[in-house]
Amino acid sequence: MNPGPPPPEPTAEPIPGQLALPGMPSAAEADGGGGGVGSQPPLPGLEFPAAEARAGDDRGAPDAELVAVAGELRGLDGDGSRMAAAIRGALDMLLDGQHTGRYRWQQLHKTEKTHAGTLVEIALARVLRLADGVALDYTIAGADVDCKFSHRMGGWMIPPEADGKLMLLVQASDEDGTWSAGLLRAAAENLRPASNRDGKRALSERGRAAVRWLHVRAPLQENALIRLPGRDVDAILALPSGQQRVNELFRRAQRMRVSRTVVATVAMQDDYMKRVRGGGGARDQLRDEGIVIFGDYAGDQVLAAALGLPRPGPGEFVSARLAPRSASSGERVYARCIRLAGADWLLASAADPAAPAPALPR
Repeated sequence: MNPGPPPPEPTAEPIPGQLALPGMPSAAEADGGGGGVGSQPPLPGLEFPAAEARAGDDRGAPDAELVAVAGELRGLDGDGSRMAAAIRGALDMLLDGQHTGRYRWQQLHKTEKTHAGTLVEIALARVLRLADGVALDYTIAGADVDCKFSHRMGGWMIPPEADGKLMLLVQASDEDGTWSAGLLRAAAENLRPASNRDGKRALSERGRAAVRWLHVRAPLQENALIRLPGRDVDAILALPSGQQRVNELFRRAQRMRVSRTVVATVAMQDDYMKRVRGGGGARDQLRDEGIVIFGDYAGDQVLAAALGLPRPGPGEFVSARLAPRSASSGERVYARCIRLAGADWLLASAADPAAPAPALPR
């Protein structure tokens, strides 16, 4: 009996959650072979093991305390949405755009950057309702856990009092629009031998590879001022009044999520939300140009999604210029549209003439 062809050679396991990107060769293909999707090399920045990676000692024995802490944190915030909101809030508090006009990490003073870790630590404790630690920041699943924040992946500095203890390592970057959080035992083999003058040590290569990730490069709420071209930001901020700046923001940041924090940064006024609302705000002033501003109302979210726009989340806005369907070219007859004031409206193209848009239903 013919035993048939030999079984195929096993391929490397893909990083959990990583998709095979069109045109991106596998590791085997890069070496001249014909490897499958599973052998595709990791994306830049995802070289670290995923959340289910090994966490143990040299003999491979699991770190039961670390596993228990990971389980507790996953139970408190399985999808990471609460942690993401806490980190976003801490960064916004540090920038204080409403009073300073700042919107980038690079605009902070060195001492303010140092204070970022404290704000993130406090924000996470508040949203997750974490108990104070005995010697470190938190008590989680009965274990003392220290929280360290870095704007740069791998930039954490571990203090001497945390040697041998569990660390919650948090990283976030507005420029990348992502955040990460993982757990690590601050054992000697996971730290570099040399320390700074405060006795703090960075992670060794082995330590970076040993982090048990809870969330890796998860989306951070978008900062529209960073996503916009610099010339657009300059044009917005150059205008003399808060209302003019807010109007220009929604003209130039169309089809993007714009947070209340960004509005506050641009307006630099206590009543910044008044600059958006109807009754004299941007919603009224931009309507003659065909620009509508969708908010976090349920009806607005449905309409935005129907047009294929980003769905505004809590405290977010999405602006877009609309055109009546009858004014569009025949090629766009089947484009997505919404019904407003008895007419069909779709997203305007550059060729569509400006036409006043109707008010959104309330």
